[in-house]
Amino acid sequence: MLTVEFAQYSGITGQDGSYLAELLLEKGYRVHGLARRNASQEGINMKNLRSIRSKITIHKGDITDPYILVQLLRDIQPHEIYHLAAQSHVSQSFATPDHTFQVNMTGTLNLLQAVMVCGLQSKTRIYNAATSELFGGTTTPNTMLTEHSPFEPKSPYAISKLAAYWLVRNYRDAHGLWAVNGILFNHESARRGFGFVTMRIARGAANHALNLLNSPDSSEPPLLKLAGVDMARDWGHARDYVRGIWMMLQQDSPRDMLVATGRQRTVRVFVEAAFGRVGVALRWVYGPDMKVTGAVDTNTGQKVLQIDSSLERAVEVPYLLGDSTLAREVLGWEPTIPFETLVAEMVDSELERLRKDT
Repeated sequence: MLTVEFAQYSGITGQDGSYLAELLLEKGYRVHGLARRNASQEGINMKNLRSIRSKITIHKGDITDPYILVQLLRDIQPHEIYHLAAQSHVSQSFATPDHTFQVNMTGTLNLLQAVMVCGLQSKTRIYNAATSELFGGTTTPNTMLTEHSPFEPKSPYAISKLAAYWLVRNYRDAHGLWAVNGILFNHESARRGFGFVTMRIARGAANHALNLLNSPDSSEPPLLKLAGVDMARDWGHARDYVRGIWMMLQQDSPRDMLVATGRQRTVRVFVEAAFGRVGVALRWVYGPDMKVTGAVDTNTGQKVLQIDSSLERAVEVPYLLGDSTLAREVLGWEPTIPFETLVAEMVDSELERLRKDT
């Protein structure tokens, strides 16, 4: 079988794309991917593909260029398309909403149109990466969200992804495309980009364990700075989630589905697990309003974390928790990697990377 993965930013060179490419190769697929021509200058992490680079074909181009997409689809004639390309940083979307919409919404439209132009409606199955940010979160913890929960996006990123979600639904209903939206809740790994809070936490724990300094002239180790620790997410492992992505395209008929662990944890719990991995117990520090202002190492008294309000989003999403009953019942999908294993993997990877860099 032949598959093509369209990759940019978070595509074939990123966390999900690289794990998915490995999975597809194991299943006997021939894998094609799309990466931006200047990907190496954009910080795209080609090392994620190091072990399989010789087994896949990467095409240079941009998903915002409809002509390149048409040319690729005509040449490759894919059976499956995994559309993972996105500007996926929520905070960045407030600074560059135009770019966010161009990539996330227009890029999706370009892909759907290219499938139509190439006459692949009856041949090609399409997966579109949606996001739990579509829901806008809930105001109370432990409130389950399902495929039928109302959407209330709270960022340009979420709004652009909601537009892409409805484009896929419309092309499926109006033009008969075999296309699905996968609403994936937060999923992490050692391949996560450094712009995401989980990887910043993993790096912060590793920094503290190795007692790295801010600079050669500094006597103070770097502080982990976070917007807050009370927000809660449903965190899973990317390897589990890409398995769910593949399973969605093996259905008899297209159906949008949600993928989540069904377990919610706060940022505080993630921080404690990460520092616990390096043997550090934390004592939380509170201000006069009884809100957390930071944390210190209980052994040394050294401050390791500081709450920085300047890092807050313009509109925050307090809680996200997913109910993946549909995926479990229809696909037989289940998460297999425990939260503790996920955090340990991320911290260990950062320890190894920092040791090599110092």
